[in-house]
Amino acid sequence: MIILVGASASGKTEVAKMLGKLFQMRKVITHTTRPMRENEKDGVDYYFVTREEFLNLKKMNFFVETTEYNDNFYGTSRKELEDNKVLIVDPNGLQSFLKLKDERVISFFMNATKETRRLRMIKRGDKIEDAIKRIATDDQKFNDSAMNTCDYVIDSEKQSVKSCALEVYEKYASRLSLM
Repeated sequence: MIILVGASASGKTEVAKMLGKLFQMRKVITHTTRPMRENEKDGVDYYFVTREEFLNLKKMNFFVETTEYNDNFYGTSRKELEDNKVLIVDPNGLQSFLKLKDERVISFFMNATKETRRLRMIKRGDKIEDAIKRIATDDQKFNDSAMNTCDYVIDSEKQSVKSCALEVYEKYASRLSLM
């Protein structure tokens, strides 16, 4: 399994999509208590569950990691741990996976400067004030400690999404072949 970690607009989502396109890597489908949006499908975008169901699953140790965001729970189930899957988590989520001590879970920190990330956010349609807030929040979460916890650091600033995905997959495949 590939885990991508990085601040907002560091390239995680685009690299994950490119890994799917180039190498047929599948996205890890997580559980959430948030309402399903119009174009989403249960079992494709997320597993949509009630708050009660989620908390029961959590009690049963069903999840590797969970988080709460905007009053909704999100969690990655243990059954999603497989080769040729890709997951995006924050540094706290990564810590849960590191505790598994599973050599087949390989993590990558997507690194880009604040200015590059700010420009990417604006280009994708984020409001300037929202971009500034996200960068300030990310400064606390995504620091050198988070970067040093990952197996690899990918410079997503100076190369294309495709190049980043190729680098990630090459390192992933190389590590798996050594096991």
